[in-house]
Amino acid sequence: MERTTCTLIYYLRKTRIDKEGKAPIYVRLTVNGQRAEVCARARILPRYWNQSRGKAVENNREGREINRLLEAISFNIAQTRRTLEAEGKEITATGIMDRYLGKDLPERHTLMEVFREHNKRCRALIGIDFTASTVQRYESLMRITGEFLLKEYGSEDLYLDELPVHLVEDYEFYMKTVRRCVHNTVMKNLKNFKKIIRIAQSNGWVPKDPFHGKHIHMEPVDRPFLEKQEFLSMLHKEISIPRLAQVRDIFCFCCLTGLAFTDVQQLKAEHLVVDIHGKIWIRKARQKTKNMCNIPLLDEAQKIIDRYRDHPYCQTRGVLLPVCSNQKMNSYLKELADICGIPKNLSTHCARHTFATLTLASGATIDNVAKMLGHANVNMTRRYAKVLDSSIMRDMEVVAENMAL
Repeated sequence: MERTTCTLIYYLRKTRIDKEGKAPIYVRLTVNGQRAEVCARARILPRYWNQSRGKAVENNREGREINRLLEAISFNIAQTRRTLEAEGKEITATGIMDRYLGKDLPERHTLMEVFREHNKRCRALIGIDFTASTVQRYESLMRITGEFLLKEYGSEDLYLDELPVHLVEDYEFYMKTVRRCVHNTVMKNLKNFKKIIRIAQSNGWVPKDPFHGKHIHMEPVDRPFLEKQEFLSMLHKEISIPRLAQVRDIFCFCCLTGLAFTDVQQLKAEHLVVDIHGKIWIRKARQKTKNMCNIPLLDEAQKIIDRYRDHPYCQTRGVLLPVCSNQKMNSYLKELADICGIPKNLSTHCARHTFATLTLASGATIDNVAKMLGHANVNMTRRYAKVLDSSIMRDMEVVAENMAL
C-alpha cells in the first residue's frame, strides 16, 4: 500500500499587509507533494512571527491566543484526515481542506426557509389553487412555528438535519398549553405543518420523519343548528338595527340554500339559472371542492336577494348580497341569537347544518341534499344531518298506523 506523506505548516503572506501593518497567517497542507492553502483568519505583525517555527512569538497575549488557534486548526485538520480515511475516501490535500471547510458537505436547509418558500409559492397561486384565507392560515402557522422554536429551543430556526426527535410532540404540547388551542385546531395545524415537512423530505433534506408514528385525528364535533321554529322566529323577527338585520338576512339565506359563507359571498347574477319550467336555480361550483351545487331558489330566498338588489355594496362589487367578513358575521350572530331568544352559539357554518337538517326532516332524500350541498358522496352529507324529534315522531306514527296500535 502506498504511504501517504502529509505536512502542515503556517506562514505569513506579507504581500497582503493591512493598514495596521499586520499580515494574514495562511495554512499550507501538503499531501504526497500536492498543496492546498487556506487563510487561518488571523493577522499578526511580522516582527512577532517566528518564521522558522511557523508560530507566533509568545511574549504577549495576542501571540499566545494565535498559537492556541493554530493548534486547534492543526487538530481539526488531523481529525478530518482520519475521518476521510475511515470513510475510505482518497486522501488528498484538496479533499482534506474541502472537508475541513465544509465545502464537500451537502447544502443545508432550515425549517423556516422551507416554510417561507412554501408560503411564497402559495401567495403566487391565490385565485388559482389557493384562496387568500388559506394562504393567511399558512402565514399564521409560520409565525406560530417561529414563536414555538424560540420558546422551546431558544432559536428562531433549526437545520432540517438537526430537527429534535420529539419535535412534533413538543409542538403539539406547545399549542395546547401555551396557545390554548382546542384539539381539532391543533390537529389542523399539525396537518399543515406536516405538509412543510413532506416538502423537505421530498428534497432529501430531512434524514428522519419527525411525524413517524404520529396519528393525526379529529374529534367529532356536535355543531349547533336551528330547529324549524327557531329558524322561522329569526326569519320573521323585526330588527331595527341595520347591520344585524343585514346579517340576519344573509344567515337565513344560507339556511334556505345551504351555501357556505365563501360561496354566498361570491354569489353573482350569473349563478342564477332559469330552467325550462321557469324555476330559478342556483348553479355554482363550490370554492372549497369545485363540486357543482344545484339548488332550487325558494321564494323567501328570492325575497332576500330582491331586498338588496340596489344596495351600493352589491352594485359596486357585482354580487347579489352585501356579505361582510366571516369574523364580523360570527360576532354579530351572537348578538342576533340573544335578540331572537335562541340559546345557541351560532356561526355562519351553522346555516349549512340547518339547511341539511331541515330539508332531510321535511322529506328530501339524502342524495338530493348531497347534490344541493355540492358533496361528492352522501357520507359527507350524513355528517351535516341531525335526527330531529319531529322526524322520529313522524316515523313512529307510521309504524303505529301499520301495526294498528
